Amino acid sequence: MVWIARFKELPLALRVLFLASFVNRAGMFVFPLLAVYLVRGKDLSPGEAGLLISVGSTGLLAGSLLSGPLCDLKGRRTALLSALILNAAGYLGLALLDGAPWTYAALLFVALVGMGMFSPASNTLVADLTTPEQRPFAYTISYVGNNLGMGVGPLLGGVAAAYSYHVMFAGNILAGLLCAAMITLWVPRDRRGAGAKSRTKEARSGPLGHGHVLLIVLVSFFYVVPLIGLEYALPLAVTTVLHDSAGLVGAVYTINSVVVVSLGLLMEKHMRGRGTKALLLVAGALWTLGLSVIVFGFSLPALLLSTVVWTLGEIIVSVVVPTYVADHVDEGRVGSFMALNGFVLGLARLVVPVGLGVLWTADGYRPVFVTLLIAPLVGMAAFALLRIRPSTTAPAAPAPEPDAAPAGA
Repeated sequence: MVWIARFKELPLALRVLFLASFVNRAGMFVFPLLAVYLVRGKDLSPGEAGLLISVGSTGLLAGSLLSGPLCDLKGRRTALLSALILNAAGYLGLALLDGAPWTYAALLFVALVGMGMFSPASNTLVADLTTPEQRPFAYTISYVGNNLGMGVGPLLGGVAAAYSYHVMFAGNILAGLLCAAMITLWVPRDRRGAGAKSRTKEARSGPLGHGHVLLIVLVSFFYVVPLIGLEYALPLAVTTVLHDSAGLVGAVYTINSVVVVSLGLLMEKHMRGRGTKALLLVAGALWTLGLSVIVFGFSLPALLLSTVVWTLGEIIVSVVVPTYVADHVDEGRVGSFMALNGFVLGLARLVVPVGLGVLWTADGYRPVFVTLLIAPLVGMAAFALLRIRPSTTAPAAPAPEPDAAPAGA
């Protein structure tokens, strides 16, 4: 298969990184079941558990912000290893310590700082070790592997938790330490990749030097809002509005993972050589179409169908934004911009559920989905107005044929 040949062309360090990322995601047993652990394992009320998780989740934002400076000052491998060790240390404390509720929030904060650091550092390393032509494929492989791991992780975590919460924590910690060992052995210390010099001539005026990149990352927030919003709204819609089994919520996530894994590489093939602005507008159109299916035909089949459609938009954004950052930011600031991209996701996780919860309580479910529909429309309008530079992966013009050699040469 063509994609296997392309995968083998990537540096060994990246192939190891992608495997480590999959193992890390598949080993995330704790986070999906954290509320259950705090309520049943630590005898907290559901309200207390929700508050502690919200406070601890600010660690995702802190981790995203720390990842960039650490990548740029100490190197990509150091940032990856620090992320894994912090995550393991925080979860080890949650598993073993029996203290006041605030200690659980503090330990969760430490664990999620590590979780928040990992993805920006991983994206930065991909930018370092790939050529512009390889980057869309590399980010697609990374995204597909992460989603495959996230599909496996909660299932394995549920089996482990049914046996023992200590087994659940031990599996998460061991998976992280295994990833740390793989990265230590096969990911080089050198953080500079091919093509870094070609980016050093750009913006030297501080963090705002790459204005066009900064705007793209910030505007992508409007495509992240529906993703995080659906994580909040879909389970409630299925169980309280449609009065169906909570088990059907899992079907939505299964469809999402299946679409990413089965169509991610195929979509990357068709995205190759397309302009960044065109791809971002197509992504917004897919988000809009998927959410329109829910708003105008609210039912369980509509929810499932919409998942197929908006997942295609999710794939495009997840590949295009980090690729644009890697292509247009000088090497010394790639880590900071990848961290900003992670911060946008963490910020959405913090504010979107709260805002939608207030809206749902006041006016019901329909305004929630209408708001989610408006978000990608705003994003599309903003991207249409932005000046977006051409991608460095655009096909090069063919070289002119040499003149015919004179006779007798």
